Amino acid sequence: MTTQQLAQPAVSSGQALQVACADANKVYRDLHLYAIAIRLEPDGWHIDFDFKDADAQSGGPHYVIDATTGAIASKYYEQ
Repeated sequence: MTTQQLAQPAVSSGQALQVACADANKVYRDLHLYAIAIRLEPDGWHIDFDFKDADAQSGGPHYVIDATTGAIASKYYEQ
């Protein structure tokens, strides 16, 4: 984070994670294989699903969740 502090988001990290998991379950179904990283950036909650197995040849979904509305602002899938 920069010296400029981010305002308290209307959507919590837990709520953002629920939104991302609900979408990711539709495509990946088995999310326990992924380590999940969540961080608040100026454009929203960044939620990254990366394989726990470092030798895996692909990856998981990546999201930006709007911190005000809770809507998916962007997503992409690695497969």
